[in-house]
Amino acid sequence: MPALALTDLVHVIRSKNAGPNLLTLDLFFRDRDGYQRAIQSPQLSVASVALMYGCAQALMSRYDMADLRAIKFTLPRAVCAGSPGDGDVYGAQQHGPLLGVML
Repeated sequence: MPALALTDLVHVIRSKNAGPNLLTLDLFFRDRDGYQRAIQSPQLSVASVALMYGCAQALMSRYDMADLRAIKFTLPRAVCAGSPGDGDVYGAQQHGPLLGVML
């Protein structure tokens, strides 16, 4: 099976705060085939995404939501939202590393 860019399979990739200390990464897929490919891909395993974000695997959670054709990852923010050194108060610019993922 040829590699496909994650961005070709989703209609939404976003990040946002899940409280002041957590970040959520949301992937909403265009169709069931793309969703199935993604949930089975090692590139979207907790281990791979944790490594991509420099997060301990034990601190990251992945939620597969088949009815929504969505995958959600939750991980701790490096800095509490709004604290000194926080460059993204809303967590809305943290999905960037996912844009280059190939499945």
